[in-house]
Amino acid sequence: MKPFRFKLEKVLDYRGQLEDQAKAALSRAKAAHDEQEALVQDIAARFEAHKAKQLEATKSPGDMWLWRQYRNALETDLAAARVRLRELALMLHKVREEAVRRSRDRKLLEKLKENQARKHYAEENLREQKENDEMATIRYERKDI
Repeated sequence: MKPFRFKLEKVLDYRGQLEDQAKAALSRAKAAHDEQEALVQDIAARFEAHKAKQLEATKSPGDMWLWRQYRNALETDLAAARVRLRELALMLHKVREEAVRRSRDRKLLEKLKENQARKHYAEENLREQKENDEMATIRYERKDI
């Protein structure tokens, strides 16, 4: 029986490499998103703590000005961090779609390879069976009565 040889094996390998690259990019994007999400939560927690401590602060004009400046800086940082988080979420979505698409492409080729292999082995078995039947017919000697 002849061994099965898939003609698009190199293409399948290449698509596997592309899928691995997409998975790595997805991992990096997920890590960046998680890191930014932690940063947003940290800034939000500091902002809430600052608002809670503001009532306890001394009421001198200098302290009030410092508290207000710090609150404004935290609000600005929080807004910028949230914008960056939305950008990273969008990028994560795009990278995830790309990874899914590349995985689908590779699986499509694998399915083609499986179908061709199944067809090849079925044809080889049929050919071998025909050869055996032919040999049995040739070797058969009819006994005269």
